[in-house]
Amino acid sequence: MSKLVVLKIGEGSFDRGFPVILQIGDEGKQPAIELPGTLPPAPSLPQQYHDWQLAYRRLGQRWRIEFLQDEVTHVSRVEDCRHAAHRLIEQLNAWLNSAVFRPLRDRWFEKLDPAEKIRVLIQTSSPQLSRLPWHLWDVLDRYPTAEIALSTAAYERVERTETAKPTVNVLAILGSSVGINVQRDRALLEQLPQAHVQLLVEPQRQELGEQLWRQAWDILFFAGHSSTESEVGRLMINASDRLALSELKYALKVAIRHGLKLAIFNSCDGIGLARQLTDLHIPQIIVMREPVPDRVAQEFLKHLLSAFAAGQPLYSAVRQAREQLETLEPEFPYATWLPVIFQNPAEVPQTWQDWCNSTLSVKKGDTEGIAQQEQDTVIAPLASQSHKRSKIRRGLAAIFFSSIAAAGLTIGGRHMGWMQPLELQAFDQFLRSRSQEVPDSRLLVVTLTEADIQAQPEPRQGSLSDQTLLKLLDKLEQQQPIAIGLDIYRSSATKNKSLSDRLRQNSRLITVCKATDSTSNDPGVAPPPEVPPEQWGFSDFLTDPDGILRRHLLGMEPYPGSACSTSYSFSVQLAFRYLITQGITPQFTPEGALQLGSVTFQPLENHRGGYQTIDSWGHQILLNYRNYKSLQDSVPQVTLTQLLNNQLDHTFLKDRIVLIGVTAPSFGDFWSTPYSTGTSLHQKTPGVLLQAQMVSQILSAVLDRRPLLWVWSFWQDTLWIWSWAIVGGGLAWWLRKPHYLSLAALAAIALLGTACFLLFLQGGWVPLVPALLALGISGGITKTITKIPRT
Repeated sequence: MSKLVVLKIGEGSFDRGFPVILQIGDEGKQPAIELPGTLPPAPSLPQQYHDWQLAYRRLGQRWRIEFLQDEVTHVSRVEDCRHAAHRLIEQLNAWLNSAVFRPLRDRWFEKLDPAEKIRVLIQTSSPQLSRLPWHLWDVLDRYPTAEIALSTAAYERVERTETAKPTVNVLAILGSSVGINVQRDRALLEQLPQAHVQLLVEPQRQELGEQLWRQAWDILFFAGHSSTESEVGRLMINASDRLALSELKYALKVAIRHGLKLAIFNSCDGIGLARQLTDLHIPQIIVMREPVPDRVAQEFLKHLLSAFAAGQPLYSAVRQAREQLETLEPEFPYATWLPVIFQNPAEVPQTWQDWCNSTLSVKKGDTEGIAQQEQDTVIAPLASQSHKRSKIRRGLAAIFFSSIAAAGLTIGGRHMGWMQPLELQAFDQFLRSRSQEVPDSRLLVVTLTEADIQAQPEPRQGSLSDQTLLKLLDKLEQQQPIAIGLDIYRSSATKNKSLSDRLRQNSRLITVCKATDSTSNDPGVAPPPEVPPEQWGFSDFLTDPDGILRRHLLGMEPYPGSACSTSYSFSVQLAFRYLITQGITPQFTPEGALQLGSVTFQPLENHRGGYQTIDSWGHQILLNYRNYKSLQDSVPQVTLTQLLNNQLDHTFLKDRIVLIGVTAPSFGDFWSTPYSTGTSLHQKTPGVLLQAQMVSQILSAVLDRRPLLWVWSFWQDTLWIWSWAIVGGGLAWWLRKPHYLSLAALAAIALLGTACFLLFLQGGWVPLVPALLALGISGGITKTITKIPRT
């Protein structure tokens, strides 16, 4: 069984590091292992690649031709390039062998057998990461059958229409041949077994576009001059025409739908070409990373086509062809660095023989067939056209009456709050059904476990002694986080003068207090008296009647005389500190809604969405949880002991928001969430991690355009519910036979659930339970009052 290894590299930078996820599993199956990790900052690595790139490009000024052997500076240029390559390889492998990344590397060695066939995908949206020579990762030395490919973070599988055919269809473009010899490429293509090769020699754009539209191709091949400028790849298809692939977007989309599976660009500097094609979701692309000498391009193509057409898997054929270029490196240095695969992760690579016998039938829609069958076999002929029109009018009237009655009953019951528990359960299920997200690397939580608390010297003020807090603040100050959030109540003044001064003077520090609750006679908890008022944030959470936290309280008007007199929540205060460094300051709309940059945080109102019986005081929004495996894993964390014992990289905390809070069960700061499957403590989430979720929600919405959860207005909800009532009534009137009606009802329910979930993925919480009830009630009323005979 061959293996698939995916290294997903999230949003980050070489200055801050990258979050990563390692997946390992059998080819064609769900990953058996998924581990989060981090690649540390490596600010000089892009420059090392740039230095090698410059040195490599100085080796010759005309590419896809042999180097001039009598060039005086050739030897010195090769030596410069060799030194730059050596530095790049050393730094690349040092980066991939760093301490924070080593757990993923160790798991790789543990789970993968060197004898297995392995496909490795490096999944990233960063052009800089795509340029790196990943095939030089020393891990691959132990796996002779493994080959690396690149892919983007966004991908999808395009449904293709194919028919059985005895040959592999190749559209070969031989572009401008000024200074190069593409006839060797032509000869190699014409020798392919079981292949039909259509040659276009220096074609015009119109001719190329027509060929892409006209016929089903398996392989698109190009030989000639190409380049990448500002991440845009261009082909010299003839002596005067420089073509960007985006200029053939529609033709290429058609070719992919008709079966195009592989694009080979045997030309220079093809990374830009590959990135344009990946946006169109082609299965595989092979390009050259940098300018390629003519002979290297020809030798690679010869070995690749020979191995692939002989039955080897594509990845094995590419690795073999790339490694066979080693014999040319004395004359053409770093030839083995050039070939790169780009892979659509939604596709599984096939063999040459698979393409010679491919059959993929076009899926037909079942809905029209069912409707037609109903009309042909169920509806009896009517006596006259006027009688038929009369019955249709009566049926439409019945549908209208039934849908109005069903929608009215449903909306009225919803307004009374009868459906709120069911709607909240549907909300929770939608949250749990979403795909996982990588942890937010802008945050770090310092947790106080039971062991951390017991290890501190007495006396302690709650969970944290003055001495330990002072040491912790000193340690954090050295690493320059953007903000420090102390999610621990400290209402009494400290007797430690050094700590008192530190609390008073540390402008990065945000501390918590608890607001006064007049309804329960809860006096609240005051903030640390040493901290200035502008650095307070209330810690209050809003739970629903079932005890689950689904809402995020951004701000409120403090109760008169409350010791916690801040208007902003703890999470908002921390987010403000981070966004100010990005040039974003809080503003308010004329309606009083908080606005950060271009994002407006619309307050949640009563009788909006699934909430019909809540007190909408303050500035509340829905909490859009970020989940990875579990909520406890969704935020990067270290323990207090690890931080104080210098077990982190000295730059790990720089420019982050650091939250400090208790996760020890004895302190009881645990809350139920939509991800909790029980009431036991281990099913709940510590409060400090929920504060981190709230900070992440604000930052991700403003900086990453991650959607906030939104709801429709009352009239939009009403129209939606009535529409599904009409569907239910219409089905009950049109389909009189029980088995047809049952099938159609199941299809309508599935369509409703799918539509609601797809809207939820875009942030929209639209009525599912009320629409479902309206559909059923309307169908039942219609079926009762209509008597149209259908035999």
